[in-house]
Amino acid sequence: MKEILKITHLKKYYGSKNNITKAINDLSFTINEQEFVAIMGASGSGKSTLLNCISTIDRVTSGNIYVDNLDITEVKEDELALFRRKNLGFIFQDFNLLDTLTIEENIALSRIINKLDVEKIDEQVLEIAEKLGIKDILKKYPYEVSGVQKQRCACARALINKPKLILADEPTGALDSKNARLLLETLEEMNKNLHATILMVTHDAFSASFCKRILFLKDGRIFNEIHKGEKSRKEFYEEILDVLTLLGGE
Repeated sequence: MKEILKITHLKKYYGSKNNITKAINDLSFTINEQEFVAIMGASGSGKSTLLNCISTIDRVTSGNIYVDNLDITEVKEDELALFRRKNLGFIFQDFNLLDTLTIEENIALSRIINKLDVEKIDEQVLEIAEKLGIKDILKKYPYEVSGVQKQRCACARALINKPKLILADEPTGALDSKNARLLLETLEEMNKNLHATILMVTHDAFSASFCKRILFLKDGRIFNEIHKGEKSRKEFYEEILDVLTLLGGE
């Protein structure tokens, strides 16, 4: 499998010489194409800092981050926005949909802004909407559709540019258990059927049980790593809880 994300000896320190916080401390791992990976750890473990570094919101202290063989730590500041638009998809807690735009326009927005295949945008939106089961609501506005449909719109928007990597930051954090499950099933479907490569940060064992692999962070380092393999989701969930107990997790 092709490597989509490769992190080598990553360090991110905050503060001055006399008061340094090592948010990420010599971290290395890879994520291959079509993987669905979770990052877990207690508050202060470095998981949010890691996601910020991968998304280029934050700059690393040292080390390298390769996305599809491009070292993004070497990308110039004025080129980072273009890199994000071309290579990364984002799924946020609150979905960040614009109520003044239709579902169709929300999905298409990034392609319109980037002037990418403008003449094919309608066709591309329809294709992704069909795959995610929201074709019939494309002309509606976010306030006119259900929470589940908003979730699927946010997922479609993340997928429309065919990004190398989708980053999901605590995507179920603001959802009730029913809608959380529906969103996780959508992410699972995106991974299995649409071949999306997904990296999800979560503190929730139930959410992580939908992934294929989990990296547990502690004090900015990898504490443990587990794979789902042929286990059932229930078995994997129990294994996650066991590691979190060892970790002293949330």
